[in-house]
Amino acid sequence: MSVWVSIFFLAPLLIIFVYSFLRRDLYGGVTAHFSLDAYKSLANPGIALITGRTLYISIISTIITILIAFPCAYHMARSRNQTFLLLLVIIPFWTNFMIRVFAWMNILGANGFLNLFLMRIGLIHDPVEFFFNQKAVILVLVYMYLPYAILPLFSSIDKFDFSLLEAARDLGATKIQALYKVLLPNVRSGLYTAMIFTFIPMFGAYAVPLLVGGKDSYMLGNLVADYLSRSRDWPLASAISMVLTAITTVSIIIMLATQRKESKRRK
Repeated sequence: MSVWVSIFFLAPLLIIFVYSFLRRDLYGGVTAHFSLDAYKSLANPGIALITGRTLYISIISTIITILIAFPCAYHMARSRNQTFLLLLVIIPFWTNFMIRVFAWMNILGANGFLNLFLMRIGLIHDPVEFFFNQKAVILVLVYMYLPYAILPLFSSIDKFDFSLLEAARDLGATKIQALYKVLLPNVRSGLYTAMIFTFIPMFGAYAVPLLVGGKDSYMLGNLVADYLSRSRDWPLASAISMVLTAITTVSIIIMLATQRKESKRRK
């Protein structure tokens, strides 16, 4: 296992780390000269703007995903048809990621299902451009990563003793108060896991903003790809990748620390 991790994870990460401290070659690639130019370039206002936009889209998408996933997971945990509902959540994983993105393009496109439906019922007369904006990116990201939030939330809620909610109601708590003060504290680890599982892939998203987004939804994943393929600035692309990796690592550390505290508190 340690050999596999070293070869397929640590080695590529080390290469990216080293490249981020090298100097850009005129025709692409790098030259063997130590340089901090790539990290200095991160202070560029354009990169800072894209980083802020990426954070904004990722955070908004994560919040919406959790708000949808929590009641879904709660209903699944209380349902007698858990196996069937779990199957419905897992089914999207059987379909290729890109096929699902193109399906949304067919739904939201100028000649897509949504425009045709709205024109048929008379709400609009000309096609509306639902594509190439942040709303489209957020919508598709939420759809793509909703199962990643539902599964850990369901796993956590399913272990909860629901008699505690009934006891809280008997003691005078409203349904909302019982959920907020009794359920949420006991499923906090699952909630944090769901947030991390959705935020991390959204923060590094490439295909979704590329296909359904516009100029106002250009994200860090797209920036890295452009620096590698168009500008051929490998050190700067590596530096941005290291920033993405650092944020991801910090998020995972926070999740693990939270879960550890939850386990100690329950003991």
